[in-house]
Amino acid sequence: MKLVTYNVNGIKARLDRLVEYLAEERPDIVCLQELKSADEGFPIDAVRAAGYGAVWHGQKGWNGVAVLARGADPVERRRGLSGDPDDLHSRYLECEIDGLVVASLYLPNGNPQPGPKFDYKLRWMERLADRARALLAEERAIVLAGDYNVIANDDDTFSVRAMQDDALMQPQSRERYRALLAQGWTDALRTRYPAGGVWTFWDYQAGAWQRDAGFRIDHLLLSPVAADRLADAGVDKAYRGREKASDHAPTWVRLR
Repeated sequence: MKLVTYNVNGIKARLDRLVEYLAEERPDIVCLQELKSADEGFPIDAVRAAGYGAVWHGQKGWNGVAVLARGADPVERRRGLSGDPDDLHSRYLECEIDGLVVASLYLPNGNPQPGPKFDYKLRWMERLADRARALLAEERAIVLAGDYNVIANDDDTFSVRAMQDDALMQPQSRERYRALLAQGWTDALRTRYPAGGVWTFWDYQAGAWQRDAGFRIDHLLLSPVAADRLADAGVDKAYRGREKASDHAPTWVRLR
């Protein structure tokens, strides 16, 4: 089973690239982020024509997450995280597919920091940790997949110096990410590439793609039951280089 997390950076703008990816790679499950589309604008007809069922949680112009399954309709379990009734951002969607629990998440960026956006990021991470802890108690195969907007280690970026003031690499962001892992989650890509140096994002600015000046912020965290089934993990990097591509590359885990 190949499970993918893919920040499409606008599903309408990248629909051709998404359909192309589905046709060529035929992943079993795809978690999308940054749809930038209201619910009624989600291109469900195109997704179904590609052979996928979907559940989505949209928001006009911003955020938005979805879960796609090849030849099946995901069963929604939860949308949004508890703990802040005033948070209306579409950033978390949890589904079940053939006994596997999958969450697609789009963690807040947090820039500029310090400031209210960074404070919101940290609070959101605490709420995610609460949900993750409850999920682990189910003792099932679970994958938390998405754009975490956290550069977890120095070797997860092309330049520590360039990113040192960014919210993605602040000690508080890293601390909360590592606390999440300490619950018992396995970072699939880190397990496959323990030395780092694997990127999932390349900015559109300053020729970042051409210089391979990227960093790793798209993560797939596996519960212990899912981690026992880990066969491989990687990044479909070539898709970042296609015309009108997202600034993220599809990032995946393969489970037995």
